[in-house]
Amino acid sequence: MKFGCQSTVGKIKSVLLKHPKDAFLSATNTRAQWKDLYYHGCPDYEEAIKEYENFVGLLKEHVPEIFYLPKSEQTGLDSIYVHDPVIITRAGAILCNMGKRQRQDESSAIRDYMLELGIPILGAIVGDGNLEGGDVLWFDERTLAVGRGYRTNDEGIQQLNQLTSSFVDEFLVVPLAHWHGPDEVLHLMSLISLLDRDLAAVYSKLLPIPFREWLLARGIKLLEIPDHEFDTMACNILAVAPRKCVMLSGNPQTKKMLKREGVQVWEYKGDEISLKGAGGPTCLTRPILRE
Repeated sequence: MKFGCQSTVGKIKSVLLKHPKDAFLSATNTRAQWKDLYYHGCPDYEEAIKEYENFVGLLKEHVPEIFYLPKSEQTGLDSIYVHDPVIITRAGAILCNMGKRQRQDESSAIRDYMLELGIPILGAIVGDGNLEGGDVLWFDERTLAVGRGYRTNDEGIQQLNQLTSSFVDEFLVVPLAHWHGPDEVLHLMSLISLLDRDLAAVYSKLLPIPFREWLLARGIKLLEIPDHEFDTMACNILAVAPRKCVMLSGNPQTKKMLKREGVQVWEYKGDEISLKGAGGPTCLTRPILRE
């Protein structure tokens, strides 16, 4: 099994997904869980399956190999967002310790599947440490940024730093804003999506000034997401390869801006699988191997 994903824009060769049939389980189960998980509305189970199949159809056009995380009694609706409970490095998988209470059993469920695929476990965030994959952003194989917010704390960041110290030269900690409070997800990747090594879509109003200055000093051109498209997750964009991306439909201004920069864009409808649970295309995918 080839693995390693110390990039956010390299061509995806293999990816891990979890189908809503295995995460949501049923319409009854979905109705029972959504409020406790702070969803914006109850996902329609049948419509979610249709949306997901269309999303997978897009991925199949660009990703040679797709794996599906199986259903588990340990997990709930949020387990469809497979990006968060694990980080995959060239040295193996790092199991996260989720900051959202209702997701804390997801890492042990994904651990078993990692081993089944033949991916070794490099380590895990344990104890008082919290870390979620949506806060972890690779700029290249040896440069890593981590958002410090309500889902990822100082102890989790310190443990990640130790686990990656042998292959990461620059480790940035990016303080995140309070925004709407601890019950609403705000990851680092909610505010920035790399489209190429020198191009990123950002919502600068929530970016810390030192981090934004660091991006510019690195030579990264920043495409500013408009206010009215931030809530529809225009800043959550999945690069399947450099300047080739998948994004939520319903963000025409952002799409137009990307295309002006030569970015190829494919859209999917995600009312049920993305908007209600606040998880865009990056959240729905955990790349296993990128070029």
